[in-house]
Amino acid sequence: MGAFGETLASMGVFSAGYLKMLLKDVRPADFGRKPNLAGKVIDTNHPAFVWGHLGLYPTRVINLTGGDGKAIEAPAGWSDLFKAGAECRDDAAGTIYPAMDALVAQFNRAHDAAVAHVRTVPDDVFSQLNPNEQFRDRFPTVGALCGFLLSGHVMVHAGQISAWRRCMGLASAMG
Repeated sequence: MGAFGETLASMGVFSAGYLKMLLKDVRPADFGRKPNLAGKVIDTNHPAFVWGHLGLYPTRVINLTGGDGKAIEAPAGWSDLFKAGAECRDDAAGTIYPAMDALVAQFNRAHDAAVAHVRTVPDDVFSQLNPNEQFRDRFPTVGALCGFLLSGHVMVHAGQISAWRRCMGLASAMG
């Protein structure tokens, strides 16, 4: 176990813990809904989309660091539904997105596996050049990209859920 892997793991644990707190008082029937304020739908990501989207990325962390993330891949069809750039749709009937418990379970299972995995990765692996040329200017090393995927990416979307909660009339999850 390296120091960098332990650092990434603690960032990942913190981020996932905050995301879990945001589930407080969220009803499964609202999980795939966009807020509607005075008859105007607010075009924002809802929890179903966020949890499904975030559940795709732990596999990449494991694969980037020399592991095999196949065991934690999201179910078939989820990649197209939740990939970057996919449209987040209001799911009033609950037929577009998987159920809340399935989405949360996939994220938790995959994220926890990625956190456990990075604890076993030697520091020199994290120092390697990021093989993803598209993101190399922002995240030059494998460690920088893994740090973003385990923490920064999670927290960006956690902010969306925090705002969604307020639009839905829910109190702060911290209180």
